[in-house]
Amino acid sequence: MNDQPDKISEINERNLRVLEAVLFASSEPLDVSSLLTYMGEGANIANLLVALQQRYAGRGVNLVQRGDKWAFRTAEDLSFLLRREEQKTRTLSRAALETLSIIAYHQPTTRAEIEEVRGIATGKGTIDLLMAAGWIRMRGRRRAPGRPVTYGTTDAFLDHFGLESLSDLPGLDELKGAGLLSNRLPSSMQIPLPFDGALRDDEGPLDPDDLDGEDKNA
Repeated sequence: MNDQPDKISEINERNLRVLEAVLFASSEPLDVSSLLTYMGEGANIANLLVALQQRYAGRGVNLVQRGDKWAFRTAEDLSFLLRREEQKTRTLSRAALETLSIIAYHQPTTRAEIEEVRGIATGKGTIDLLMAAGWIRMRGRRRAPGRPVTYGTTDAFLDHFGLESLSDLPGLDELKGAGLLSNRLPSSMQIPLPFDGALRDDEGPLDPDDLDGEDKNA
């Protein structure tokens, strides 16, 4: 009797267990290339991720995609159980919440552009706070006088707010209803489609000093 199908099933099950263990042990979402290093030769990582996601679909934790990375997270309908502790560890000011929201929707954007939308100055401390949280990053520098730094969100931002991609961001009314934007913002403000990925034509690369945390022209 041909036992090849049984052998393939056994290998797939082992790979699923390895994948499950690696994702559970990781403190942050992992991309496919990182996961492949733990898999056996010839493993179909895409199929394995789908199979594992389906296996956990009805459980207290789910396998979710965050950008191009994967992680186990508390099921959406049970997330309220952890919300109180989360609020204790991550309390942002109104200015920080508005700044984060504007960066998310207008990225890539500069500090001056953020201030134009808010109608009020944005302190460097607010930007530093969001960068320290790992939710925004310096993308590049605008090809304009002064070459100001442009900012965008990170995969950690998607993960924290339970978004698979930037296209899952809520609408303007939802943001105001959640208290993430105030009525001070212009009534004509529109929600653009956020841009993520490679630098745009109007962006240049960061300066060497930027990689050391410098932001001289932001």
